[in-house]
Amino acid sequence: MKRFIVLLPLLVASIMASEPSFSHSKKLLLKQVYNDNKKDFYCDNPYDVIQVNGKEKTLLIPDGSKYSPRKPNRPESKFVNWEHVMPASRLGQNLPCWKSGGRKGCNKDSVFNKMEADMHNLTPAIAEINSDRGNLNYGNKLPEIGQYGNCKAQADFKNKLFYPKEDIRGDIARIYFYMSEKYNIALSNDEMVMFKAWNKSDPVNQWEKTKNNRVKRLQGNGNRFVQ
Repeated sequence: MKRFIVLLPLLVASIMASEPSFSHSKKLLLKQVYNDNKKDFYCDNPYDVIQVNGKEKTLLIPDGSKYSPRKPNRPESKFVNWEHVMPASRLGQNLPCWKSGGRKGCNKDSVFNKMEADMHNLTPAIAEINSDRGNLNYGNKLPEIGQYGNCKAQADFKNKLFYPKEDIRGDIARIYFYMSEKYNIALSNDEMVMFKAWNKSDPVNQWEKTKNNRVKRLQGNGNRFVQ
């Protein structure tokens, strides 16, 4: 009995360590997936990982030909974070923990943590654009250039939609198909029509295949819509 009591904490610690987490996924993506493709998802602006006061910071490399801030003095225009292509609110909206406490309420929910940490759904994004998009759904209109300089992205705050550039629309569609199938998240009829069209007009490219293979190795499963 004493031996069991001693081993139990070690077993619990081991199980906890093996559970997926958003913070751990971000580190893996940074170091083992996007390590040789350091460009943000929406603008193709390069970034780099720099040591600042002993901490790693993922800082944007200024490139006015790719991106200019919507609000120049905004701190979020200087760094990159990790975008949930299918927003976290969409992942958790039907869970009891989300209904009672939002994202904070789901901090210890294993189902939400698994969805939140899924690396197939995560891409590097300029923090300003990630913040502006928030939980906006994607829209089918082509983006008007100018909101973020030369970046082909637009947040339509009035209509609560976000318009991405054409050469990542297939990526977005295949991520939504994967997340919907993997976690039983329903897509609307309008979304299905739009994403099927995006999947066709923007076929899988080599980077998608590379990312899929790397995530499969690290996470244990691939996105079958990336062939």
